[in-house]
Amino acid sequence: MAEKKDKKWIQKAVKNPGSFTAKAKKRGISSAQLQRNVEENPNKYDEKTRKQANLRETLVRLNKKKKSS
Repeated sequence: MAEKKDKKWIQKAVKNPGSFTAKAKKRGISSAQLQRNVEENPNKYDEKTRKQANLRETLVRLNKKKKSS
C-alpha cells in the first residue's frame, strides 16, 4: 500500500520560526541576501544555516507557484 503524503511537512520542517531571518538581521542583511551568501559559500556556514537557506529557497518557490496559479 502506498504511503500517504504528509501534508504538514512544512510545520515539521520549521522548528524555530524566524531564526534564519534573525541571523540575517544580526548581520545587517535581508534573509534573501543571507540565502544567496550561503549558496555561494556553503563552507563558511554551519550545517543548520545551510539547511535553513535551502528550506527558505523551497518555501519561496512554493509560494511563487501558489501565487501564479
